[in-house]
Amino acid sequence: MSELFTEGAPIEDTRAPAGPIEERWDKRRFGGKLVNPANRRKLSVIVVGTGLAGGSAAATLGELGYQVKSFCYQDSPRRAHSIAAQGGINAAKNYRNDGDSIQRLFYDTVKGGDYRSRESNVYRLAQVSVEIIDQCVAQGVPFARDYGGLLDTRSFGGVQVSRTFYARGQTGQQLLLGAYQALERQIAAGTVEMFSRHEMLELIVVDGVARGIVARDMVTGEIETHLADAVVLASGGYGNVFFLSTNAKGCNVTATWRAHRKGALFANPCYTQIHPTCIPQSGEHQSKLTLMSESLRNDGRVWVPVTKGDTRRPADIPEDERDYYLERIYPSFGNLVPRDIASRAAKNVCDEGRGVGPGGLGVYLDFADAIARLGRDAVAAKYGNLFEMYERITGEDPFEVPMRIYPAVHYTMGGLWVDYDLQSTIPGLFVVGEANFSDHGANRLGASALMQGLADGYFVLPNTISDYLAKGPFEKIGEDHEAVVEARAAVEGRIEKLLSIDGDRTPDSFHRELGAVMWEYCGMERTDAGLRKALDRIRELREEFWTRVKVPGENEELNQNLEKAGRIADFFELAELMCIDALHREESCGGHFRAESQTPDGEALRDDERFAYVAAWEYTGHAPVLHKENLEYEYVKMTQRSYK
Repeated sequence: MSELFTEGAPIEDTRAPAGPIEERWDKRRFGGKLVNPANRRKLSVIVVGTGLAGGSAAATLGELGYQVKSFCYQDSPRRAHSIAAQGGINAAKNYRNDGDSIQRLFYDTVKGGDYRSRESNVYRLAQVSVEIIDQCVAQGVPFARDYGGLLDTRSFGGVQVSRTFYARGQTGQQLLLGAYQALERQIAAGTVEMFSRHEMLELIVVDGVARGIVARDMVTGEIETHLADAVVLASGGYGNVFFLSTNAKGCNVTATWRAHRKGALFANPCYTQIHPTCIPQSGEHQSKLTLMSESLRNDGRVWVPVTKGDTRRPADIPEDERDYYLERIYPSFGNLVPRDIASRAAKNVCDEGRGVGPGGLGVYLDFADAIARLGRDAVAAKYGNLFEMYERITGEDPFEVPMRIYPAVHYTMGGLWVDYDLQSTIPGLFVVGEANFSDHGANRLGASALMQGLADGYFVLPNTISDYLAKGPFEKIGEDHEAVVEARAAVEGRIEKLLSIDGDRTPDSFHRELGAVMWEYCGMERTDAGLRKALDRIRELREEFWTRVKVPGENEELNQNLEKAGRIADFFELAELMCIDALHREESCGGHFRAESQTPDGEALRDDERFAYVAAWEYTGHAPVLHKENLEYEYVKMTQRSYK
């Protein structure tokens, strides 16, 4: 594979303190330098993204007294995609007295990520989780409560305790509104300046240090430069490289990819999460997929007919002719196995010809038992808005007929490489939430995305960025600085080039074709031959894109085709790196099933001898350079993962 990449020097995280793991975060906080309140007013930070990580980070930094500029491409910060998260947020509170603890949350997260995440980061996440719930309750987030008025919890995939706090099926929305009101308070106080409908198109790096961004006003087309003492990227994941995903249509990789091109290493790009509980695709017309919360697997039972090609209505299939395959294969966890296990199992039964619905690409999620056991009203109280959403989209009432679900691309565990302080390989550039790679390894457990986003924004970043900002005051950079002028010119040249091609294909047509290639060859199952085929096709498509794409209109106006074209151009480059990363990782890991690497009974087979590392990629403009961060486990023993 030497023609695809070269291997460079290894990389390591030098910021995590040594010593007992439970003391490391306290030790790091105490060892970091502080900035006194008067000096904070002289320091400035740019935060790109207003989801849970970005919104909470900007609000907290503003409250600390820093001068903050916050950017989002939506018309309001509260339209960030975090609002779509449904099922809940994990925390090791152990209110149920069912054996949960910080140690167990740490263990479940490392095991759930198939032993491909850092122990130090994950333990800190488990520690901070207990503080997040207190913070959110104090903000007025309306978490569900039990009959006695205490906070309620439920279970999620990959765990055997109830640690997930929730607000019906709209937890992300309620948590985001909490962060949003904290952000708006700082905007009103004058510590945060908000730039909505602005898209970051370039990172400004001066003498190797991040000092600002170039952004486009998406309404007027004006290209603006914004300078600061540090930059925080909280721009989310890149799942839309697959075209069809559960992400909002606007979600993209441009902010992190621009930083990658400027020197930030991109870690584990091939680690994408396939969510098992999505509404199946209904036709070629679709441009996105809809997620049904994983919390539904608490009470819904997953099954398919025993016999291939059985097209009877579900009510006409007797109990002894149904295969509750998750309960059969994984008796310990049943329907609550982790997402990667549930997704691959659904694909397997559909590949066998036992899938249901159009094209046989679906399995049933049946609530009949729960309705009989708990009553319709109790089920409606837990999942009513999810049932209503499903009925609006499909025309079928889940109270009367089982839901149909199928796996879809949902979350990305890969992202920019960061150290324990959440700083990338570019000094002054910090990366939080889904935009970084740090906490989930090869698979994210359900309800851990909201946990990581708020942990990073409210508790981790404000403590670690101060150590960097304490080096100030920093040299003032003007808009006439050579690096600023160069970054702005690069953005203007790129836009001009996209507008001048005047081809015969829409940006969406390229995106759809790229997504189909990625899903087929770099999705749930990968092979050496398939990935090489994908690489060839991606390169052909990218070349065609730069000669045939048609972007009507001009820059100096609202131009959504221009926005799409710029994002898709970056997706092409990312897709190539994802396939190279997947090709070099000759093991099955998490949801990334390499057909050449499986156990005799068809389960994923890791290769810890060769691949127990983070793959951090350096951009060169041609063959990327691989830097390995070796993963060492002192507190969790690496074993073949089993949920049986």
